[in-house]
Amino acid sequence: GGVGSSREIVRLDDEGRQRVFDLAALPMAGDENRTVWRLHETTAHHAVIETLHAEQRKLADFLESAPLGFYSVDADGRFLFVNAALAALLGVSSEDLVVGGWRLHDFLVETPAPGTAGHSPFATAAAAERGETVLRGVGGRSIQVQITQSVVPGEVEGTLMTRSVVRDLRPEREWEQALKDSELRFQRFFEEAPVGVALLDHELRISEANPTFAALIGHDRAELGGMLFVDLVRAPDRNDVSAKLLAAREAGGGGTPVEVPLAGAGDRTWALYARPLDGGSTVGLMLHLVETTHQKRLEVQFAQSQKMLAVGQLAGGIAHDFNNLLTAMIGFCDLLLLRHQPGDASFADIMQIKQNANRAANLVRQLLAFSRQQTLQPRVLNLTDTLAELSNLLRRLIGAGIDLSMQHGRNLGLVRVDQIQFEQVIMNLAVNGRDAMQNGGILTIRTSNASFASDRVVGRETILAGDYVLIEVIDTGMGIAKENLDRIFEPFFSTKEVGSGTGLGLSTVYGIVKQTDGYVFVNSETGKGAHFSIYLPQYKGEAVVNNPARMDAASPDLTGHGTVLLVEDEDPVRLFSARALRNKGYKVLEARSGEMALQVLDTASDHVDVVVTDVVMPRMDGPTLIGKLREQRPEIRIICISGYAEGAFRQKLETFPDIHFLAKPFSLQQLASKVKEVLATGR
Repeated sequence: GGVGSSREIVRLDDEGRQRVFDLAALPMAGDENRTVWRLHETTAHHAVIETLHAEQRKLADFLESAPLGFYSVDADGRFLFVNAALAALLGVSSEDLVVGGWRLHDFLVETPAPGTAGHSPFATAAAAERGETVLRGVGGRSIQVQITQSVVPGEVEGTLMTRSVVRDLRPEREWEQALKDSELRFQRFFEEAPVGVALLDHELRISEANPTFAALIGHDRAELGGMLFVDLVRAPDRNDVSAKLLAAREAGGGGTPVEVPLAGAGDRTWALYARPLDGGSTVGLMLHLVETTHQKRLEVQFAQSQKMLAVGQLAGGIAHDFNNLLTAMIGFCDLLLLRHQPGDASFADIMQIKQNANRAANLVRQLLAFSRQQTLQPRVLNLTDTLAELSNLLRRLIGAGIDLSMQHGRNLGLVRVDQIQFEQVIMNLAVNGRDAMQNGGILTIRTSNASFASDRVVGRETILAGDYVLIEVIDTGMGIAKENLDRIFEPFFSTKEVGSGTGLGLSTVYGIVKQTDGYVFVNSETGKGAHFSIYLPQYKGEAVVNNPARMDAASPDLTGHGTVLLVEDEDPVRLFSARALRNKGYKVLEARSGEMALQVLDTASDHVDVVVTDVVMPRMDGPTLIGKLREQRPEIRIICISGYAEGAFRQKLETFPDIHFLAKPFSLQQLASKVKEVLATGR
């Protein structure tokens, strides 16, 4: 073996198990030619060492790749160790930071961190310190960080160094700011929400409420804290509301609102939306309170308008059919009266029939007035003169026990209305006032000008901006009960005893005023009389006033000559009209439909001077027939007859403004007078 010694670590495989031995070769003392071999098993010792090395490698790897920054500096602040996370944060590699002589204060912006110049924790070695500061990386980016460090002895005796951890505070600060912004945003939404919001605890007590909630229920916000929500509800409904809130909490809430009748809210209505609010170990509720008073009123108003429309259409249809029957009844009575003079025994009977037919015609006009389909003959009026003439009739109508006070406004604007229908409105209101003042009183009719610069909401209606003439009819009677105010304009609604009225008076007023593009309102309290206000648009056209003397519809001589084409699908009306015109000297051609009228016109040997046609007919109606007549005979004169209002079909004939109109029911005299007038004046 030679002189000297050697030592080796030998690893042997013993049936799959690795064993470690310490093999040493030493020269034998006294005999240099001999070597002593010593074999010592160190398997357990080497296992412990390898485990320690593995743990050290893991620790080093953890420090290097940890998401937190780790560093160590000496007393001068020079980096002794920097892990990858901190190096990436500063923008310099770990090796450069240690080898390049960088110091921690090279990256400091604010107060010196622990372990740097200006901060001397080394006097308290082994004590842990923590502080926040701002580091600035190589790229100029500022980084808010928290540094936690311990001071320990250095590797060289008598020196100190730090073991420091750096935590990037930016994500935390961003989360804190986001949370703060979220809280501020929620608080703003909560405080400024246009709906009432309240938070209830598990006992259904109000823990917090926004200003809108407090304003809606009429309570001071400070008073609501700790109050049971059901204490705000009307006493009879508290148990029901409480049960619904508990059910909403258990079921998880939903989109179905709970109707909540609040105490002291009068006729106001509310909808409450309840949703569970998790409070940790307890579950409360978040409430959204919305006032639905206006919505409910609109729903009622819409339902009322639909009902009025439906009844109006029905009334209009019935009135149209009745007008045809009444036209025939009145007309044939007129034909009989031509043969029976006042001294005749049958004269009185015929007059009774005609008078009752005229009464029926007035009732039909009321139905048409309600449905806004009555025939209007508007003219420009000064209501001061009209009411002055009407006052004598009103005084006789209301009786001696009631005083009539007429108060005329100065410089009253003009209106364009049907004088007869307007007088009907005033007389209906006067009769209502008379019936409400059984023990006497004062009926006041007052006029004035009214102007609105912008649309104004009054009750359930909106008065459009503009200039109006206001007519007020005020009585000192028993007044109208509050529950009836919304129904008084409905047809057939009456508070009078059975047999004392038809219930059409105020509905007629409403229909006439509406058809004149006006508005009618009522204010009343039981025992304090009633105050009706009518707004009619002021007439802004040429001031040609037709006041107030009525034109006599009768002509001294109704005879004439010429050829008349009579188009009417109702046989009785056509037969009467044809006989009436023939009796006055006219030649009459008859047609029961629009198609037949065109055929008669094509085959007639005589020149047709005037066409009298119904408006509502099957298949080809009046406006369609008139259009075809104008194409073939543009010079022909045309008179329309109808039980509906002229406006109902006039819009269909805008290109033919020279069409004349005669409303049903009409008498023999009215028919003959209209035909003679048209033939005399031409188109």
